[in-house]
Amino acid sequence: MAETQAERMDSAARDVDTSQSRVLVVDDNQQNLELLVAYLDELGCKVCTAGDGVEALEAVAAEKPDLILLDVMMPRMSGFEVCRKLKADPKTRDIPVLMVTALNELGDIERGVECGTDDFISKPVNRLELTIRARSLLRVSHLKNELDRTLAYLSDVERRDRAHQ
Repeated sequence: MAETQAERMDSAARDVDTSQSRVLVVDDNQQNLELLVAYLDELGCKVCTAGDGVEALEAVAAEKPDLILLDVMMPRMSGFEVCRKLKADPKTRDIPVLMVTALNELGDIERGVECGTDDFISKPVNRLELTIRARSLLRVSHLKNELDRTLAYLSDVERRDRAHQ
């Protein structure tokens, strides 16, 4: 039986250990929230939730997630606004944001890109597609963290080397 492209992508992304990852799921609909959390269960990561954009920003500050799944249409603050605020803040700009939305017009996608989202997934959400995209974005997040640690180490070595000259 031929392996599908989605299965190949999922297999390639599985090399990431997601057990230490933190994912924030934001949706104002409790059923959607529960479904997304259940889909993410197979990744073995820690999942926390928020019911709107304001709660999302509070949860980001408290939990420091490695990935955010963000609904677009929510009360108090839209997903577009949340994403814009996260990407404008140096402390949170590198957290990947996967917008989960029922919106699928080209203008909505452009608006998401303008506010800094890293990827989109349309509702109703396909479990395999969600886990593939989540794994992939977690891999990017972990590689970025690894790069930052390596650069800090090299900077420290360089600084010590100059001090000994």
